[in-house]
Amino acid sequence: MLKIVSLNLNGIRSAVNKGMLDWLGKQSASVACLQELKAQAKDIVPAVHNPGKLRGYFHCAERPGYSGVGLYCSRLPDRVINGLGIAEFDSEGRYIEAQYGDLSVVSLYVPSGTSSPERLAFKFRFMEQFIEPLHKLISSGREVIICGDWNVAHKEIDLKNWRSNRKNSGFLPEEREWFSGVLDKLGYVDVFRTLNQEPEQYTWWSNRGQSWAKNVGWRIDYQVATPRIAALARRAEIFTSQRFSDHAPLTIDYDYKF
Repeated sequence: MLKIVSLNLNGIRSAVNKGMLDWLGKQSASVACLQELKAQAKDIVPAVHNPGKLRGYFHCAERPGYSGVGLYCSRLPDRVINGLGIAEFDSEGRYIEAQYGDLSVVSLYVPSGTSSPERLAFKFRFMEQFIEPLHKLISSGREVIICGDWNVAHKEIDLKNWRSNRKNSGFLPEEREWFSGVLDKLGYVDVFRTLNQEPEQYTWWSNRGQSWAKNVGWRIDYQVATPRIAALARRAEIFTSQRFSDHAPLTIDYDYKF
């Protein structure tokens, strides 16, 4: 069984202080994909870098306390790839890939476009230029699972207040169309939705108001996979019994020998 966990930490040190590593240690995860480390390599102490039997790999942003992605692996990967080879995105630590034989597991952090028009333009540049790497991955013949915070709620079912957010980044028509293209044109699969078509399945809640208490959330964290391995998904869970971040962990089990 291949067990993949994805979690935006909103700061690895904060999440550790809230018990994230204790929880993760009980999950028997094959690979845990982390986003928004908000730390640099020097900030990640040995007990956090390699907790228990897990080996950590991190692609940190150049800017302190910002962005960054990582992987906790139960087995040593054959290869780890840091970044996309595109300087303006790689400087923010938004992509890391572990390869095992013909399997690639990716931790991805798509930029948010909510803070300013400049950041929205940056997000659109990222989405446009990320299509080529996505195409290369799915055309390679490898099995691919891309986990992370895609910062897009794909459909109306994927956020509580969709009507009032149609002009906000994260639910803009252009963003949703782009995500549809990843699935419908490139051929990837939104794995969670193959197992769970229920409403109110959210992975992120704003810290404003009482969003968490009222479950006014968004589903913006995904495991997006190539069709063959997506068809092997057997169980999906959004873990909400304990909070390590403003995001919830998304865990999917695949009937795949790891």
